[in-house]
Amino acid sequence: MSLYQLQKFLYDINRDPDVQREYRADLQGLLDRYELTAEERGALAAGDIGLIYVLGANGQLLMHYAAFLGMSWPAYIQAMRAGVAQHGPVRAGVYAMTTDMSDKVAGV
Repeated sequence: MSLYQLQKFLYDINRDPDVQREYRADLQGLLDRYELTAEERGALAAGDIGLIYVLGANGQLLMHYAAFLGMSWPAYIQAMRAGVAQHGPVRAGVYAMTTDMSDKVAGV
């Protein structure tokens, strides 16, 4: 259920100007509206794109959130790579990593 709530937050902030205003005015109050784990809440509060990615957030939702935070496309890609390097493989969602970081996949 928590990954759903994380992605619901991302969806809402990406599409609703009122949610964006609330983010800027009272982030903690906004986060209280979602059933988030402490780790998810901390990652959102810190704008930690890498950790949010590792937690399983959908990349389509996440890239718009990164843009909302003022992050460029190259910085967004690098943040996801850094997130995996720092926090380990993506844990859940459609991007969950099922191989070891050192495994070759499709010959790469």
